[in-house]
Amino acid sequence: MLPRDDVSIGNDGQALLRNRLRPYQTPILTRSLAQLATSVLPFIGCWALMVLSLDISYAVTLLLAIPAAGFLVRIFIIQHDCGHGAFFRSRRVNDAVGTLCGVMTLTPYANWRRQHAGHHANWNNLDRRNSGYDIYSSCLTLSEYNALDRRERLFHRLLRHPVMALILLPPLVFLMLYRFPFDTPPDWRRERLSVHTTNLMIAVVLLALAAWLGVGTVLLVQLPITILAGIAGVWLFSVQHRFEHTLWVRQEEWDPELAALQGSSYLRLPGILKWFTGNIGFHHIHHLNPRIPNYRLEECHRHFPVLQEVPALTLGAALAGGRLWLWDEAHGKLVPFP
Repeated sequence: MLPRDDVSIGNDGQALLRNRLRPYQTPILTRSLAQLATSVLPFIGCWALMVLSLDISYAVTLLLAIPAAGFLVRIFIIQHDCGHGAFFRSRRVNDAVGTLCGVMTLTPYANWRRQHAGHHANWNNLDRRNSGYDIYSSCLTLSEYNALDRRERLFHRLLRHPVMALILLPPLVFLMLYRFPFDTPPDWRRERLSVHTTNLMIAVVLLALAAWLGVGTVLLVQLPITILAGIAGVWLFSVQHRFEHTLWVRQEEWDPELAALQGSSYLRLPGILKWFTGNIGFHHIHHLNPRIPNYRLEECHRHFPVLQEVPALTLGAALAGGRLWLWDEAHGKLVPFP
């Protein structure tokens, strides 16, 4: 264990804190393998139990879909760590495991990894909002929204209504949008190829399962898992930067350390949810150093008192954050639609 340090959040303190977090970015092989085993194997077990439960009651099947979706979210967190080169020391192993996780999460790993790197380079930067972001990591300012005509306002609000943005759209992202490289630049050849190879691998797995169990069985089991996991995962991604007293600034004021500590949430979750979400609630630490494995984030939080001074976002406040879409530059906070 490293000695405890008290580091301020001033400009010098931010750089010092980032440097002192570096020892934590070393993956621990036994912990990585254990997390992989305790995520993938239970997911497969839940999937098998759901198949067996179809002979009992579909209500039981849907109940089993809840823990199955939880394990799928945990698998996505592993894929996320692999994309940052944080889960194993070897890049090849990270990419191999990340690709296989992407088949289970229906996400083209290489394409998602590069787009997600753009998020880490530009998050909460008002002058870089059009850098390939989605609706969950961007926003209009209040004045920009007021300048829209009536039809544009209506479309903007409908797309971001909690029912649309947090319930209906997330499953479509994983089931349909990730099947096409429509938002991938033509010169990203490797990333575009990953979309097609992931589709091929998914098709092989689903066809094999359909030949063994039947198409209906596969759909009845897999669809509720994907829907629940998609909703939970997108909600987590959204609230990590969408809370009232977050930080959005212009390019000349944007600083990665300050944006991490003030523009990313510390989402305080119950222990079981913290486990299923791979500690992603410690998102301020993740943005300070994306190379830290998810299972070491809480250790960093306990070790550095300055990280505990970041305002905690409760589960209730996070749920309420689904209505915050506009940045009020005059008051420095996110606000709902007028």
